[in-house]
Amino acid sequence: MHSPTPRRPDDLEQLLTRAERLAARRLQAVLESEGCSLDAWRVLAALSDGEGHHMTGLAEAAFLPPPTLTKLVDQLVDQNLVHRRVDPFDRRRVLAHLTPRGQEYWQRVDQAVRAARPSLGEGDDDLLRSLLDRLVETLEDPAQV
Repeated sequence: MHSPTPRRPDDLEQLLTRAERLAARRLQAVLESEGCSLDAWRVLAALSDGEGHHMTGLAEAAFLPPPTLTKLVDQLVDQNLVHRRVDPFDRRRVLAHLTPRGQEYWQRVDQAVRAARPSLGEGDDDLLRSLLDRLVETLEDPAQV
């Protein structure tokens, strides 16, 4: 029987996984110093646009299952960082928003994250962002399956 070929260290999936884990580890260290979890940071980031978001969209943005998101949002509400309002266009749904305290907290955490983010150098940050955007679009395209 033929054994599978071992993955090369420079395999794209391996590189993406390693980069994501290293970046998450660095981000978590910064967030911990601010008293924020990675999941809470993702929720706060989504809410920072001031638009208000349904729980379904927040779950997708934070990469969390809905029950886990609900528990997290409950905690953020208890900390007076987030509040819920009935959606004026669909009274059966709820929109989450940052409170003024949540907005201040988000700004402080975001500033710390940005200050700690390493730069690849002139133009490379934009290039990487562009390539990753293209990769995500390709992977999300059902025709590419």
